[in-house]
Amino acid sequence: MLHTTLENMNNNLSSMLYDTLESHEEVSISTSKGAVIMLSQDEYNSMQETLRLLNDKKSLSALLESYNDRDNDRLSTSYSVLEVFNDIQD
Repeated sequence: MLHTTLENMNNNLSSMLYDTLESHEEVSISTSKGAVIMLSQDEYNSMQETLRLLNDKKSLSALLESYNDRDNDRLSTSYSVLEVFNDIQD
């Protein structure tokens, strides 16, 4: 995460916005009353989706189970694309 002051942000707003969009790195903008984080729309959407999945108990359980399987060298069953989408083929 990059850090800057409000004064620096005001002086370099355009370039900092484009840098953030290109790098996808968050920028912490410090003021005397606290800080604000600037991030790209793509990064924001990604964070929102992650939060949505983590708030879904079924998704979270499946994720934790897969991490546990991986950590214990248990391979999950994998399927080909044809097997996964077999029911929607013409």
